[in-house]
Amino acid sequence: MATVTELKSALRETLEARGVLGQLKARIRAEVFSALDDESTPRPPLSHENLLINELIREYLQFNKYQYTASVLTAESGQPEVPLDREFVANELNVTEDSSVKAVPLLYGLLHHFLSSKEEHTGKLFLRGSATVPSQEPHGHRSAES
Repeated sequence: MATVTELKSALRETLEARGVLGQLKARIRAEVFSALDDESTPRPPLSHENLLINELIREYLQFNKYQYTASVLTAESGQPEVPLDREFVANELNVTEDSSVKAVPLLYGLLHHFLSSKEEHTGKLFLRGSATVPSQEPHGHRSAES
């Protein structure tokens, strides 16, 4: 008869082989974060930049089937539950797309643009300190007293 250790090992191998072990771990994390999230503590307002960045990340996560990670992002960031319209996000980022790239997240197109422009230009993109970032603690970080 198999020992408990052997059964645990066989179960783990089976879940890994089926590709569900990672999903189960992610779902447990998402549920724990949801249970621990103190909704009575007000979140700082979501800036326009963070709204767009979170949407780019959410689209990427959902495209890659990281549903639980996307749900944690939405819950922790205060991002609207309903995703922003892709055309709206592209317009806000001053991006024009052809129909062939709409099957992949905007983040892939942005990365491709910068990687391919690297080959065309030897200079680097100069980033200015114009982004508005809240001066408060980043979302999701709590002090030791919490």
